[in-house]
Amino acid sequence: MKSFKRISIILLAIVLSLSAVGCGQKNGENTDADTPNKDGQVKEEVYDVVVIGGGGAGLSAAIEVKGAGASVVVLEKMSFIGGNTLISGGELNAPETWIQEKLGIEDSIEQYKEDTLKGGDNQADEKLVTVLANNARSAIEWLRDEVNVSFREDYLMQFGGHSVPRAAYPEGGSGDELISKLGAKVEEMDIPVRKQTKAEEILTDESGKVNGVRAVDKDGNEIIFKANKGVIVATGGFGSSLEMRKKYNPEYDERYMSTDQPGSTGDGIVMAEGLGAALIGMENIQTYPTCSPVTGVLSYVADTRFDGAVLVNKEGNRFVEELDRRDVISKAILSQTDGMGYLIWDTTVKNKSHMDNYMKEFDQLVKQGTLIKADTIEEAAKFFDINVDQLKETIAKYNEYAANGKDEDFNRRGEIIGLTEAPYYIQKVTPSVHHTMGGLKIDTEARVINNEGNPIPGLFAAGEVTGGIHGTNRLGGNAITDIVVFGRIAAESVLK
Repeated sequence: MKSFKRISIILLAIVLSLSAVGCGQKNGENTDADTPNKDGQVKEEVYDVVVIGGGGAGLSAAIEVKGAGASVVVLEKMSFIGGNTLISGGELNAPETWIQEKLGIEDSIEQYKEDTLKGGDNQADEKLVTVLANNARSAIEWLRDEVNVSFREDYLMQFGGHSVPRAAYPEGGSGDELISKLGAKVEEMDIPVRKQTKAEEILTDESGKVNGVRAVDKDGNEIIFKANKGVIVATGGFGSSLEMRKKYNPEYDERYMSTDQPGSTGDGIVMAEGLGAALIGMENIQTYPTCSPVTGVLSYVADTRFDGAVLVNKEGNRFVEELDRRDVISKAILSQTDGMGYLIWDTTVKNKSHMDNYMKEFDQLVKQGTLIKADTIEEAAKFFDINVDQLKETIAKYNEYAANGKDEDFNRRGEIIGLTEAPYYIQKVTPSVHHTMGGLKIDTEARVINNEGNPIPGLFAAGEVTGGIHGTNRLGGNAITDIVVFGRIAAESVLK
């Protein structure tokens, strides 16, 4: 696999542009770690809390720690902050929000909890899901009020597996809105972030309590970051580690590309496992169904699926409900001819979607030959050698369902929109590895649990590095909720 080539030009540009934004090298309690170890001695810095990972979970935790009056440092091995949050859509689920109230959408904490448990085949830790559900609304309000994240006030997404629309949509439709605002808050609070500094080992004292991290900076200097109160692991999942994927689930081998940023290599899992941390659900690896067949990158243009686009195969037939779970759709696509699916939508759906936010990606897909805009369905179908007659019959039947308000083939959730207004669009898509549901076992206080079932003193974790929250399958929009909820809880717990 050639991981670095899987990031599209657009996302790579975003990543590079943010590498120098927010979270510059700020002064910690000891600042000589910014200079080479000219005397050969190991440098040391002392904080109350050390956070490993500068993605959404780590930044959320660091902000809460500093807000409580404690000192904190963030270690980030990449040259930029953000992790997978940066290249996500940034949408997060929460029930009973002010946006749902404005839009007249009835929802409840219990319904959100039930959807999440069902979406993970009831294999998740119900106690963790209860914490997620109970704290989801306060998480989005915290982002709005404390971090200054802007959300659309007139729109909510309904990802597959959710019974109602409940995913708040950040301005711009990108995780860039979250990370830029989290980064700005970190900078405002004068929280030091050590970029290009890779954590190599989690340290303990004689009693076994976690008390620091050994790391190496970009110049090869070893630095010891002492943690008086504890360490929070927020290093993300292992979707970009072919070795770990094959170790825990051989299905996800070289055949699969990945949507994840290159830093998602499971470092935190490996380090904590060395201290006896228990792992849970490591075999549960999720694919995202609508990605580029060329780069493997998640396609935001393909979010037309949520706004009315229809998914067909090369034979011109629908084969799955478009708003089903990600794993269900992914498996269905892989079982089709060439392991490919084709999304088709018209101008009505295009205008309903937020495609204007993604026109650079749109143009790139056209150049790659994986998207076509045409005046007729026939023209669009011929471009991909899709059975024209059968596709026209499929769309005609679907338009009847739209007129009657019921999808008789797959019982599609949400609004059913007829595809009748030219021009038409067809996009070729295939699944890529997207999220790893397994990871470190934690309790409701984000404490990392060892193989004997006891908390490891001083060690906490949040985000995709943890397991047990999503069961066998994560519902769309739940990852961002997860990182904020448990990032804040980890901060609260480490300071107790």
